[in-house]
Amino acid sequence: MQTMRLGRTGLIIGRTGFGALPMQRVSFDEAKLLLVKAYGAGVTFFDTARGYSDSEEKIGYALSGVRSRIVIATKTFATDRKGLLDHLAVSLKNMKTDYVDILQLHNPKDLPDVNDPESSWAGLMEAKKKGMIRFAGISSHIAVTATKAVQSGLFDTLQYPLSSISADADLAIIGLCRQHDVGLIAMKGMVGGLLTDARSAFAFLRQFDNVVPIWGVQRERELDEFLALDANPPKLDAEILARIEKDRRELAGDFCRACGYCLPCPAGIPIPFAARMGLLLRRMPWQQFMSDEWNEKMHRIEKCTDCGRCRRHCPYGLDTPALLTKMLANYDAFVAEKRSER
Repeated sequence: MQTMRLGRTGLIIGRTGFGALPMQRVSFDEAKLLLVKAYGAGVTFFDTARGYSDSEEKIGYALSGVRSRIVIATKTFATDRKGLLDHLAVSLKNMKTDYVDILQLHNPKDLPDVNDPESSWAGLMEAKKKGMIRFAGISSHIAVTATKAVQSGLFDTLQYPLSSISADADLAIIGLCRQHDVGLIAMKGMVGGLLTDARSAFAFLRQFDNVVPIWGVQRERELDEFLALDANPPKLDAEILARIEKDRRELAGDFCRACGYCLPCPAGIPIPFAARMGLLLRRMPWQQFMSDEWNEKMHRIEKCTDCGRCRRHCPYGLDTPALLTKMLANYDAFVAEKRSER
């Protein structure tokens, strides 16, 4: 596997990273199979978070024996020094290690106050001084916040959503990180599953030699596909560029990226799926959504109390309840159409 330097951290990692968020949806043994196989194929960068339920524990279960030969990045939602150090202690225990290579502030609304001795920044610096972390990072979904973070000079790495359909303002962050020598970790390379062609998604991000994509993997066939692409990287040729342009046209405008910050929903609505249903029906095998189970899940939208939680927590500022109502209408119309064809 080709390697790269992760900005000013100086860490040398494989150019294909492993996004461990989906590990929370598989068993410990299934997770171990995937993580060990990825490591055996040359993957050395693994990204997780304190908020990804048992994802950290599964990394510890699978990879503690090769800890010194991999790079682990995790995240914390904590906004103060004590909370950050408490989260980090749990992360270290979960991953069976005494340090993490990169601890990232997890999508904070504002940058921390470096002059506040009880801020999350103070916690990062204390953890670094104690040898509990090697580098300080930040993740963000908002271009303005990400830009401020890079320009601040505080953070060694930035994690940001980048894909073949990213807007120019998002892609400009790649050059900004290069200019400031900030390691750039690309999340959402498949746009939460809305991109269905891994080849074009991979080729687009591979053109940037200062970007490490963390591909979210849940199934062995998905891992095999990304490993095969890494072994024989596709060229960004006319065919792939045409596919990317088609995706950009179809996915223009505001849509849910399935980050999951809106969860849990008090009404039990599976928001990351329900809020994208109109797109999923067109871009994935639609038959899976025709079941009674999915019909019941979608109609939970009718029980929405408009509590505002999802709207407040959406990093993209979407009016989630309105989007859900629209998607339910799309879903019902699609179901009726398919039933009439029988």
